[in-house]
Amino acid sequence: MAMAIVASLPGNLFSSVPSTRPSNDSNATSYSPPAPPIPVPRYPPPREKSKPPPPKPTNPAFKIPHHRTKYYKPVREGVISSDGDRSVVIGENGVSYLLPDAPFEFQYSYSETPSVKPLAIREPAFLPFAPPTMARPWTGKAPLKPKKKKIPLFDSFNPPPPGTKGVKFVEMPGPYQFGKYPEEGMTREEILGEPLTRHEIQMLVKPMLSDNRQVNLGRDGLTHNMLELVHSHWKRRRVCKVKCKGVPTVDMKNVCRHLEAKTGGKIVHRVGGVVYLFRGRNYNYATRPQYPVMLWKPAAPIYPKLIQDAPEGLTKEEADDLRKKGKKLLPICKLAKNGVYINLVRDVRTAFEGSPLAKIDCKGMHATDYKKLGAKLKELVPCVLLSFDEEQILMWRGHEWRSKYNYDSPSVPSYSDVANHSTQENPGQSEDRDTETVRSSPKMMSLWNRAIESSKAIVLEETNLNPDELLTKVEEFEIISQATEHSYPAVILASEDGTSVREISSGEDEEYIDNELEEEEDEDDDDDDFYDSDSFGEVDLTAAPGSLAIDEIAKRLDWMNEE
Repeated sequence: MAMAIVASLPGNLFSSVPSTRPSNDSNATSYSPPAPPIPVPRYPPPREKSKPPPPKPTNPAFKIPHHRTKYYKPVREGVISSDGDRSVVIGENGVSYLLPDAPFEFQYSYSETPSVKPLAIREPAFLPFAPPTMARPWTGKAPLKPKKKKIPLFDSFNPPPPGTKGVKFVEMPGPYQFGKYPEEGMTREEILGEPLTRHEIQMLVKPMLSDNRQVNLGRDGLTHNMLELVHSHWKRRRVCKVKCKGVPTVDMKNVCRHLEAKTGGKIVHRVGGVVYLFRGRNYNYATRPQYPVMLWKPAAPIYPKLIQDAPEGLTKEEADDLRKKGKKLLPICKLAKNGVYINLVRDVRTAFEGSPLAKIDCKGMHATDYKKLGAKLKELVPCVLLSFDEEQILMWRGHEWRSKYNYDSPSVPSYSDVANHSTQENPGQSEDRDTETVRSSPKMMSLWNRAIESSKAIVLEETNLNPDELLTKVEEFEIISQATEHSYPAVILASEDGTSVREISSGEDEEYIDNELEEEEDEDDDDDDFYDSDSFGEVDLTAAPGSLAIDEIAKRLDWMNEE
């Protein structure tokens, strides 16, 4: 019924339903589907991608990796990069730069370079100096025009006249003794001249004590560009003040040695981390050695790890056990940032006398600072580094450690000896008390030895003494010690002919006094050789009559009495 209604509808595509299924005969006409109402568009074939143009050659200065670049290149000892006569060398001093006609191999830091050879570098081996022949890379700005103003150059031997407009003061060479003049020098010994006397050192250093014109030496130590800075200070002053702080102050001898070797000066005075560097008597700023300026700070190379799982002479289990014990250990000191650590090596050695482990608290310091401190302590103490956990340096003294105190000295009675003696008389009172002898600390041993040598203490050979006999020994020793302590020293007087006459106290040997006088004369001769007597000059100590303050007071008293 429904199919009949659909078939009767006008415009029906299926006006009549086929009664039979179409045959599969090939002779029959093939059925072709009706054409779609919208034709299928025809797209053009895809174009081939054009190759990018080759990159233009850029300046090598723009290709240097930054500090986040993961660059790793193993290196060996020898030349790793060269550009003609200019080369980058790996040697005993780490990464150094060799330039033609250079007096020595240039480095970024001369005093803080580790003694261990590097394993790899973090950036390509480029020389951090301005190239002699290279076009200026385009930076978006035109180069600066040359200045028309000509700056006059003066040397120390021919300084500008005082009061010249637009010219700063230039220090003349010196100081010189009367009748001597400056001489041109080429070597370090010729520029330094004769050694300074005590009076000359005091004259040069005293004005610099309260002056803030100084060279600051920080965590990087003596850097390359600091050499030119020292010479710029020497242009105005004869002494350059160098103030050292931070990691380099652990080994001030190393800093002073490199300062003298690289600058050519002479250290005449040092107080803590402040060094006073003298330029020399015949120094001339015009003929100073001129070094190229380092344009950037090279990336530090990669060195072997300081902390190992199994350090020298230990297994991994023993090292872990020492690290666990170190967590409960109190630090011997707390270091401040940018401090002066001159006594740190001595404090660590003293701490190793009482404990095989020592710990230093470095909270608040930069990680690279306390790691550099650990590397320096490993060489100077020496010791074995165990960890840097919780910003603390944990060290072990090692198997080859030797005490600086002599334990072969006579034994000193301790508190345990007295306790043992009391247990022998009263065995029933303290049966559970440990009767082993307690060994005194090395510092206490040194104090006891000093007291014995100065007759302020005595060693009792008899150990089985009752309290009465012990009290008698103490009273006898007290009389002897008082006589030694309250004895008067010998008096030295001068005779008319200028020779020294000495009163010999009772109990003193004449031969000992003669030897002592000879030693004093030898010391005086040494002092005369080091300090020239002419430096102090011949000072006239006589004063005109009535010019002293006591004369003025006497005149006022006479005037008051007359009234």
